[in-house]
Parts: sequence; C-alpha cells; structure tokens
Amino acid sequence: MGIENKNIGVVGSGSFGTAMVKMLLENAATVNWCVRDETLKNHIKQEKRNPNYLSSVAFDVERLNLTTSIDQLVHQSDIIIFVVPSIYLLETLKPLTISLENKIIITAIKGLIPQSCEIIGDYFMKEYGVAEENIGVIAGPCHAEEIALERLSYITLAFKNGENLNRCRRYLKSDFVRVTPSDDIYGTEHSAVLKNVYAISAGIANGLNYGDNFIAVLLSNAIREMEEYLKIISPIDRNINNSVYLGDLLVTGYSYFSRNRMFGNMIGKGYTVKSALMEMNMVPEGYYATEGIFKISEENGLNLPILETVHKILYQEKNPRKQFKKLTKKID
Repeated sequence: MGIENKNIGVVGSGSFGTAMVKMLLENAATVNWCVRDETLKNHIKQEKRNPNYLSSVAFDVERLNLTTSIDQLVHQSDIIIFVVPSIYLLETLKPLTISLENKIIITAIKGLIPQSCEIIGDYFMKEYGVAEENIGVIAGPCHAEEIALERLSYITLAFKNGENLNRCRRYLKSDFVRVTPSDDIYGTEHSAVLKNVYAISAGIANGLNYGDNFIAVLLSNAIREMEEYLKIISPIDRNINNSVYLGDLLVTGYSYFSRNRMFGNMIGKGYTVKSALMEMNMVPEGYYATEGIFKISEENGLNLPILETVHKILYQEKNPRKQFKKLTKKID
C-alpha cells in the first residue's frame, strides 16, 4: 500500500514528538498529532509552533490535524508513533476505547513501563493485542534539537515485518534524516533504554570532574555491559558496534543536548535526585529506567558494575564520589 494510502499519527508533544512531526511533514500530506491539552493545541494552531519544545520549528498547520483525544487520533491513524515519557504512557492510554489490534504501532519511547519493567513494544503486544509484526521501534543516534536545525541525523527503524518497515521508512527519511533498517526490535528497544542509564553515568563522571580520558573508558565498558545484557535478553547475532547500539550510546553520553547526561551531571555536582528532577523541564528516562533495568539484570545474574553504581547513587542514596572511586577499580 502506498504512502498516500496510510494515515499517520503522533502521540506526544515533547521535544522528540515535535521533531517527529517535523520529520513526517517532509513526506506525509497530513499528520495527525495528539497533544497534551487544548491550550497547547490552540497555541500551535495560532502561532504555528510548539511553545514548550523546539519553538524554532514552524509548522504548516493546514497539514496538521491536532487533537487532545487519544481516541480521535487512533481512529484517524493507521500508523501511530508513541513519543511520550514512559512514566506517562499508561495515563495517556487510559482514555482509549478503540482497539489497536489492526494498527501499526511504533514506539520512540526510550524507557520501561515502571509497574512491570517491560519494554513498550512488549506492553502493546500483551495488553492491546498488537501483533509482533505490527510493532516498530525508532532509535538513534539522534537528538531532537539537531533535527529541528536540519542537521544531518540518523535514526534506526526496526520491524520484524519487512513490508511494514519499508512502508514506514518512507515517511521518515528526508534530505536531513537517514533511516537505517533493522529487524532487531528487542535489541533496538532495550539498547535505547540502556544507553540512557549509561549516559547518566557519563554525566555523573563529568559532574565529579573526571576528564575525557576516564569518560572514554567508562563508555567503552558501558558498551560491553550493554552487549552482555542484550545477549541474555535477546540472544541473536548482532554487531554491538552498529550505530543503533554504540552510536546511540556515544551521542547520549557525550552530547550537551542529552537530558540524561545533564541529569547525571547535576547529580555529580551535588544535587539530590529530587532537586535535579525538579529543576529539569524534560524527563530523564534513564532515571526511571535504572530501577527496572537493575531488576532485570539481577534476575538474570548479570554482573554490570556501571549499572550497579548508577543504581546505588540514584536509588540507594550512596555518595557519588565514593561510588565512582570504587567503580574505577572495576573497569579498564
């Protein structure tokens, strides 16, 4: 079925949700967009911009079908991209009364369902009856801010079903966005969650005044931890050095656009978790994911020193400087 015969929608109006709409408007005649509230919807209609995120991006509002109703969005869309923080997904879906079984669901959420420690794709399959072949995953390496600036960016789109992959890929690629295809939906989604946790570790190190030399060693150890984790969770043949794994880790660990690195930097500088979360106007998915990833790691008997260190600092209120001093003896 051609691109003109599928209606596409986005749920979420944060930075990446806004960037996603910008990407889709490069190809789609219209984009359905479910935003947080009527005030935001009316502002976008009138001012042609999202006042809260990526406000430099101007939209052709004649090609936007804005709504605050998840039911309306689902009813009007064949392909639905979810780009809301994982901690708000259940609340977002609560008003939904329409079946998702015949929809193509793409998750661009880089977190876990907090209550069950599930990746988002698994949750949609289990709770909403979405077929595995209709589950897609969008991952990086890619920052919303660079998409807004139309700097050349790379995203990975993963589907088990090749037809769905090719159909959805056509919506996303443009002069400034390259789309890499993958069939590793589980590894892609888990690694997108993991890299946020490790980006927090890089931020903490920076906040503690560790230098680039140490952070390079830290992230080289982090990719090995990710590989060990993915081998247990989804044991298929994959190249951990591909951009969706290593590249996404590096951009999230090093970039000043990274909210998870920023959050970690604040922790390293002495902020409490609560004060850091209050000061940020964006959700650092890695904080919420750390608890779930740590539980999964423990259940599978994995020895992941960096993950354990971040968990101790964030959830056991251990001193960051003391914990990183111990960590330096465990990595090389």
